[in-house]
Amino acid sequence: MLDLLRQRKLKLLLGSSRRQKLTRLKILAVVSAFCFVLLFSGIFTIGLLFAWYARELPRPDRVRRTQGFSTIISDRSGTPLYDVFNDENRIPINFDEMPDMLKKATVSVEDKEFYQHEGFSSKGILRALYNIVAHQNLQGGSTLTQQLVKNVLLSQERTLPRKIKEFILAVEIERKYSKDEILQMYLNEAPYGSTTYGVEAAAQYYFDKKAKQLSDIESIVLAGFPQSPSLYSPFTGQVGAYIWRSEQVIRRLREDGKISVTDEKRLKEELKNVKFIGGKEKFKAPHFVVYVREQLVRQFGKDVVEGGGLHVTTTLDYSLQEKAEQIVKDEVNKAKKLQVGNGAAVVINPNSGEILAMVGSKDYDATDSAGVKFNVVTQGLRQPGSALKPITYAQAFREGYTPSSILMDVETKFMGGVGQKDYAPKNYDLKWHGPVQIRYALANSINMTAVKMVALVGVKDMLSLAYDMGLTTLEPTADNLRRFGLSVTLGGGEVKLLDLTSAYGVFATGGLQHEPIAILKVTNQQGNVLFEYKPTTGKRTLGEDVSYLITSILSDNDARKLVFGEHSLLYIPGKHIFVKTGTTDDKRDNWTIGGSKNRIVGTWVGNNDNSPMNSSLASGVTGAAPIWNRIIKELTKDAKDEEFIKPDNIVDMEIDAFGGGKARDDFPKRKEYFIRGTEPTDLSPVYKKLKISKSNGKLANDIEIASGAYEEKEYFVFNELDPVSADGKNRWQEAIDAWALVQTDSKYHPPTETSSDRQDSVVMNVTDPKDRKQYDDHDIKIAGEAFSSASIKEIKVEIDGKEMDKVSDTHSYSRVFNLNTGPHTIRVTARDDRGKEATGEVKIGVNVAWDFAVPPSPTPSPSLFPSPSP
Repeated sequence: MLDLLRQRKLKLLLGSSRRQKLTRLKILAVVSAFCFVLLFSGIFTIGLLFAWYARELPRPDRVRRTQGFSTIISDRSGTPLYDVFNDENRIPINFDEMPDMLKKATVSVEDKEFYQHEGFSSKGILRALYNIVAHQNLQGGSTLTQQLVKNVLLSQERTLPRKIKEFILAVEIERKYSKDEILQMYLNEAPYGSTTYGVEAAAQYYFDKKAKQLSDIESIVLAGFPQSPSLYSPFTGQVGAYIWRSEQVIRRLREDGKISVTDEKRLKEELKNVKFIGGKEKFKAPHFVVYVREQLVRQFGKDVVEGGGLHVTTTLDYSLQEKAEQIVKDEVNKAKKLQVGNGAAVVINPNSGEILAMVGSKDYDATDSAGVKFNVVTQGLRQPGSALKPITYAQAFREGYTPSSILMDVETKFMGGVGQKDYAPKNYDLKWHGPVQIRYALANSINMTAVKMVALVGVKDMLSLAYDMGLTTLEPTADNLRRFGLSVTLGGGEVKLLDLTSAYGVFATGGLQHEPIAILKVTNQQGNVLFEYKPTTGKRTLGEDVSYLITSILSDNDARKLVFGEHSLLYIPGKHIFVKTGTTDDKRDNWTIGGSKNRIVGTWVGNNDNSPMNSSLASGVTGAAPIWNRIIKELTKDAKDEEFIKPDNIVDMEIDAFGGGKARDDFPKRKEYFIRGTEPTDLSPVYKKLKISKSNGKLANDIEIASGAYEEKEYFVFNELDPVSADGKNRWQEAIDAWALVQTDSKYHPPTETSSDRQDSVVMNVTDPKDRKQYDDHDIKIAGEAFSSASIKEIKVEIDGKEMDKVSDTHSYSRVFNLNTGPHTIRVTARDDRGKEATGEVKIGVNVAWDFAVPPSPTPSPSLFPSPSP
């Protein structure tokens, strides 16, 4: 019984167990079915979501950016000057230009499994899902590929749809590009702080160098920035944050086996000495860069310049630019006591027009009177003072004047216009130098002679030449001709420093004008050449001969010593350098411009508000000259000296150093150059030999001259016509005469009054035949001239005591007589209407000596063909 009960109980238990097991199986089946349905639904839903979002995705090949790149402006050797961009400074470079350490460090700290995954990380996805469920936020899980997608193709928003799109695109990109290509694109796109994107822009921004020049520790520092640039940047982040981040990068590198423990220690030590240079957008040669950018925008448009990734090679020599900037700053600071507030300089190659250096102001923040940043070189319209004189004299040489032509530097007034005062220019040294040859007038920058010369050649012709040489503001328009007067040669018209420097280049090249050039080459992101400068022969503006004369004068240190001395800052020993200064009368502008065959330097000092400088500022000593001197020395210190080429039609000859004509034995001599055909063939016209009465020092009268009662004396006589006089008054000659009156040398004071002595006498001079001479021809011409203050009534001719001819009412006589062989005495007697007489006598011999003794010869008969009286 007991066993039966036990068996029944066991059966009950077994049945219950089977029922429970069956129930569990049913539950499991239901749960499994539910899970399957849920999984299938999830997969289906996810598939639908992926399909849905995939239809709106950008093409994955767009991850390789073709626009939005910065335009890089660099100097002629490739040194970056500035990156032009809109909002993001991005400079793409090739994979082989990226340091290996930068690549390793970036992978280690951002995505250590980068070279193993297919664009996504399973662990990262699970971590992201956990964050969604546990913390209700979207972060974590992004591979380098996904970050690239986010940076280039998608927005920065944190939403599930964006994460889905990111995942899809990452997978597609991994299939399309190699790992190195993806890493290259990432490093060209990653944010590194401020407006800096990509490693090249970052290297320039933080270390002022190209990415390929980065050291290992610098690469490590930059590799840590993209995770949070604003936090880790040494300029905008927390103090020392970049150090902590860099140490983490170093640790990751060691953990990944990319560096050793020894390397880790070394790099941490080097981290302590990392130096950041910058913290602001690099802006080298700022005035020049702005000038170039304006040209680029005009040629290619703003959008292309700011986002087209152009590479612009300019003409600038940045090593020279740096020196020029420092020189300008130094010398302006030294001149503060002269009330000099600003300075500028430009260097060009005159043979091409290439701008090698441009310093628009002592610093980029200098502004004009309106508070606008101001580039004096290209924007400043300033009066050039005497710096325009070489153009005036160049026009004079074109018209036949020579370096030995004389102009009178005496105080002169020039007739003013209607209702205007006469113009009375003064010299820089406030002195008058009398007769000055053009070589010395230009070399010493004498104002009066320059004004006279522009009056002689004409303002219009002078302006035409200036305009042809590149001075665009001096075009001889009707308005300019009304506005400019004779003072234009002293700088009465405004010019730009770049234009004036370029114009001086015409002299250096032998008369060829080249427009200023700033851009050598422009290529796009694909390397296609959009623009390339092609050298030209230039435009013929001046003759080689005229150009040579100008450079000869402006490089003649001896010629300019009268005003500047022998050791001024204009003199560069051992070098052929031509140079000219310019200072306005009111001391608002001071210039120095000049150079060699291959380099022209233009410098300026003044004040941006156009206020005057101190009156003690001296051309060639202070102001612009020290800037010019230091820059030209920098340019020529290691350069071979080259003489200016003398054209074949330039001749040199020894001339009279005072009068400018042919050399005289009794006067100092000097060498001068002339355009062939203009060299002097006679003595200078300033020398006048006058017949002076021996009795009273006055001009000898005809009687005294005829009777020999005079002596010849030489005087200096200067005459000039006034070409601008409108009232018939010769103001130039009046000024010369007034100057001569105060000269102490008697040679400047020729007598003007004629002697009245011997006015009651008669003089009869026999001019033919000559006294005491033998003639071998029987036909003898008898001629003479009578002088009297009254009228000559009669001239009588006697031969050997016999009257042979007589004429009336004439003061001259001429007739041919046939004389026999032998000696003869000829007497010619003149009588005036007062009855006063004078006789002239000569003795000759015909076929015998004049004093040969022979019997008296028969009386001669007149020739059948007497010569008429003149």
